[in-house]
Amino acid sequence: MSNQSINIQFPDGHQQLFTKGVTLTDIAQAISPGLRKKAIAGRVNGTIVDLTYPILEDAQITLYDASSKEGIEVIRHSTAHLLAQAFKRLFPTAQFGVGPVIENGFYYDINIAHSLVPSDLQQIEKMMKQIVRENMQIHRKEVTREEAKRLFAHDKLKLELLEDIPENDIISVYEQGDFYDLCRGPHVPSTGKLQHFKLMHVSGAYWRGDSQNQMLQRIYGVAFATKEEMKDYFVFLEEAEKRNHRKLGKELELFMFSEEAPGMPFYLANGQIIRNELESFLRNLQTIYDYKEVRTPLMMNQRLWEQSGHWDHYKENMYFTQVDEQSFALKPMNCPGHMLIFKNDRHSYRDLPIRMAEFGQVHRHEFSGALNGLLRVRSFCQDDAHIFVTPQQIEDEIALALKIIDHVYQVFGFQYEIELSTRPDDFMGDIKLWDQAEAALENVLHHLGYPFNVNKGDGAFYGPKIDIHIKDAIKRSHQCATVQLDFQMPEKFDLTYINEQNAKVRPVVIHRAVFGSIDRFLGILIEHFGGAFPTWLAPQQVKIIGVADSHQDYVQQVMRALQQEQIRVSVDNRQEKLGKKIRDAQMKKIPHILVLGDKECSNESVTVRKYGQSDLVNIPLRQFIAEVKQEIVQKELAGRNEE
Repeated sequence: MSNQSINIQFPDGHQQLFTKGVTLTDIAQAISPGLRKKAIAGRVNGTIVDLTYPILEDAQITLYDASSKEGIEVIRHSTAHLLAQAFKRLFPTAQFGVGPVIENGFYYDINIAHSLVPSDLQQIEKMMKQIVRENMQIHRKEVTREEAKRLFAHDKLKLELLEDIPENDIISVYEQGDFYDLCRGPHVPSTGKLQHFKLMHVSGAYWRGDSQNQMLQRIYGVAFATKEEMKDYFVFLEEAEKRNHRKLGKELELFMFSEEAPGMPFYLANGQIIRNELESFLRNLQTIYDYKEVRTPLMMNQRLWEQSGHWDHYKENMYFTQVDEQSFALKPMNCPGHMLIFKNDRHSYRDLPIRMAEFGQVHRHEFSGALNGLLRVRSFCQDDAHIFVTPQQIEDEIALALKIIDHVYQVFGFQYEIELSTRPDDFMGDIKLWDQAEAALENVLHHLGYPFNVNKGDGAFYGPKIDIHIKDAIKRSHQCATVQLDFQMPEKFDLTYINEQNAKVRPVVIHRAVFGSIDRFLGILIEHFGGAFPTWLAPQQVKIIGVADSHQDYVQQVMRALQQEQIRVSVDNRQEKLGKKIRDAQMKKIPHILVLGDKECSNESVTVRKYGQSDLVNIPLRQFIAEVKQEIVQKELAGRNEE
């Protein structure tokens, strides 16, 4: 190989010699003109780069098109620059903050005196499309710090970002026509590659996320590789809006919020029924597996939170008050209370495992801008459990916890993925214990044959954890259940049990939640089912409608028969047309509507219309009761898809 040749290795292992300084564009062209046309960016020796990046040494490379994860991220990043260029043309005095890639798109923070309105977004988007038609080449240019200061002398936000770049780092600028931006890149080769995007909305955002800084205007947009993907996204948004739990919560009279307790839900009668059913379901399941339910105080002394470690790691999220000249805190977690309960008695190795459970109300401070219906609140109920085990019992108990989680999620029809989160930077305790804990969690997952991803550095401060991410009916991911292994709390609270050698030793604690937050889980369920709950969860399971006043005696007879079987039932005896009553019951997504007329009265039958079905079926009353009870007992999901 000559000094002017370098060896390029492709993902399939194939190798080929190219001239030193060759670009990814040149390599793509050498393979096929079609590949050059489709390529967006590439990877050289592990680093994502522009197609124009010159390769000066032997390298392993990968080329990415718009269909790849890497390619679409580059497209979204470049579309943020496209937005900034269009904005600059329309508002020349604007200053620009940052424009990162986010899920499905991008945003750009902009400083301008003019308050942006929807018509402005239309004009900006129109200008963006004009720049796409101009198909400007996008170039990367490395500059000195002094050159960068001159380029951005008019923009104090960019100058501030420039100051944060370490002294020895390369400073790069991306140019496209009359526009340039401070950026590491990479970007698409030209603006003509950016075909499928839309600006969505504007919101306020503090510069660099600091409330002490000035408020900027943040423009959000989405971008996709194809027209079809963008169309699918807007269909998804439409479906998500139909299922929005805040809208359905109001329509179905499930919950409300008040300015008197911001971020803290009030449950109406219908919503409380669902909460009770969720708690009862898990409580009964936990009883089968020998969990003992406890209750701990809502507020405890500050010194407890200092002892547990929450004070150092969590105090910014806690609420405090003074009682008898002492500082108390509303509990953000149930763990310390369970440690005190364990410590209240002496334990032998024969007593372990001890499985302690609580449906405990907790409070955590969230910024008002982060609150989101039931999905992000300041007060919620955790279905906490703490399992105190010997080291030998760790893996079996983790496996049992995962079995319970699987059982619950199967009932709701949730598919899920598993993530193992490892030691964070602010961990507490001995690294050796952390290594032991992480190995135990990994062993269980391997033994059970569960595929999982490793999320490095995202464990709790007291131990590594297994997080379960469920997929709802429209494929959104939600992290709910968790299993966490903890060697630290027993040390902090001096917990002990007597082992086989009659010596005092530390137990290990397993933290476990299935729903996570019952409030958040309910919000997810509302959207998952589109408000059309399976019969066992539905606040009203049956609505009875009499055809005429002459049928009211039989209506009352049927209602009493259902009530005696603990089936939740109500009667619509309004002076309205039959069709309207049926439609109203459908709008409330009641699982079973009974229409009772002459035929039903004469043979003690009911005519049933199930939610989501147009057919009316006449069956004996006893058969209907038996079928509904079977649905409730078996927690059936069949036929509960939103219309």
